[in-house]
Amino acid sequence: MSEQGERATFLEEEFGAHNYKPLPVVLTRGEGCWVWDVEGKSYLDMMGAYSAVSHGHAHPRIVARLTQQANRLSVVSRAYHTDQLGPFLQKACQLTGMERALPMNTGAEAVETALKAARKWAYKVKGVPEDKAEIIVCRGNFHGRTLTVISMSSEPQYRDGFGPFTPGFKLIPYGDSAALEKAITPNTAAFLVEPIQGEAGIVLPPEGYLKACETLCRRHNVLLICDEIQTGLGRTGKLLASMHESVKPDAITLGKALGGGILPVSLFMAKKEVMDVFKPGDHGSTFGGNPLACAVGLEALSVLIEEKLIENSAVLGAYFLEELKKIACPAVKSIRGKGLFIGVEFDLTMITAREVCLRLMKEGVLSKETHETVVRFAPALIITRELIDLAVIKIKKVFEEIAHEKRK
Repeated sequence: MSEQGERATFLEEEFGAHNYKPLPVVLTRGEGCWVWDVEGKSYLDMMGAYSAVSHGHAHPRIVARLTQQANRLSVVSRAYHTDQLGPFLQKACQLTGMERALPMNTGAEAVETALKAARKWAYKVKGVPEDKAEIIVCRGNFHGRTLTVISMSSEPQYRDGFGPFTPGFKLIPYGDSAALEKAITPNTAAFLVEPIQGEAGIVLPPEGYLKACETLCRRHNVLLICDEIQTGLGRTGKLLASMHESVKPDAITLGKALGGGILPVSLFMAKKEVMDVFKPGDHGSTFGGNPLACAVGLEALSVLIEEKLIENSAVLGAYFLEELKKIACPAVKSIRGKGLFIGVEFDLTMITAREVCLRLMKEGVLSKETHETVVRFAPALIITRELIDLAVIKIKKVFEEIAHEKRK
């Protein structure tokens, strides 16, 4: 690593909290599906910042809109109306079929908003006794890292040393609709679920699972809330991953790609009956719904539709998955995904996913492991067939090297 790169990593280690373990590369520039390090080496970004860079790095339309709005008005708080918030919320509601939207900044904030809405709906609309509301979630879930959100996590590290935890959550197995039905009681406010579990390792539930959950929630007057922060906005080949089974949730959370790869922008979206439990003073955010974020979010949604990025994700995701499955490697246990949301699971007794990522990095492909066993591939939705072919060549080289070593 160059002197500049070493200094950058030293400063992070010296003055930053050690709550991340990045790959040993120092990035300085990005364009489209590519990023460059401080030494000038280019890398194909197959991570997409956990789906936040679905439009590619520095998308010209989004950058232009950001610059234009930044020169006019950026932040005034929600103490006043602005000319950017309404059009942004209208576009989001029209695309998703939701009736109301509440803007926040990060995905975790959107989830916190969903939890507050679900509880208040349970008390004010459903008639659950005060402080008795329950929310059902799935083992292996990832909805953020706030104290309340980790209270419903099944991952020991996420909880270690952070108690006491917020009560009111029930954990059930993912992909098991019978377990959902068994867990529902008269005090159940909502079922919060990822249509595909991302941080757990791109885990797809059985076909028909989400539809069965929707039926159960309707039958028992329970809100179905789909966390689409990673899976939404075209990542799986549909606008929302829940659309693969024609499911209409009562509420959704959006984030990551909503900011066009430039700003943190998120939304909690719901039907009127749910959203209208909020009154002035109940909930808010100084930066949520700021004019700059709204302008960027609106442009990000427009680009997504007008440049047919959702269709591209569906077609090229299927192609990419097919090409990956052709590569023979004894260390690979499973290859799974939908759209451009793909996970490759490795046998931990043979190699760690981090080691695979380090080898890919040397070949000019960037990705990141999850839970030491899965390498995820979630490139920008603007990716081309030619770039996927290039990625497959490099991935194949790494996989074949691993296979050769394990045969010795």
